[in-house]
Amino acid sequence: MLTSRRIDARKRIALVAHDNKKKDLIDWAEFNKVVLAKHELIATGTTGKLLEEKLDRPVKKLLSGPLGGDQQIGALIAVGEIDVMIFFWDPMEAQPHDSDVKALLRVAIAWNCVVACDRSTADFVLTSPLMQSDYAAALPDYTGYLKRRIENK
Repeated sequence: MLTSRRIDARKRIALVAHDNKKKDLIDWAEFNKVVLAKHELIATGTTGKLLEEKLDRPVKKLLSGPLGGDQQIGALIAVGEIDVMIFFWDPMEAQPHDSDVKALLRVAIAWNCVVACDRSTADFVLTSPLMQSDYAAALPDYTGYLKRRIENK
């Protein structure tokens, strides 16, 4: 099993936002337009469309979050095709797809993906010197988990 994966200087950034946080994410992205232009952007459906219009640049759009977009982002993280996830989620309102959100955050942490869930953290991530250079991200060793004995009861 690999112990690390190379993250290039040009990052693959997933951008996700709940409905009540889309404006915040769009405002943040517009403020950081110059820096984001150096990276590949991937987003869930509606968020991707709004970002494309505001940033005047292509964004790879997946399905809407509740329709499978959260799971698509999670799958891309699991196979090492997303380096950073900026997910402005709404902690004050229950989402109809809360289980998908929880699974997305779990898989991001499981694969040591950089995650920002609010503007302050996103600002720190985007302005980190590591965003402008290659980086070797440590990968957890799940060998023990994969080889565990499963009992039939």
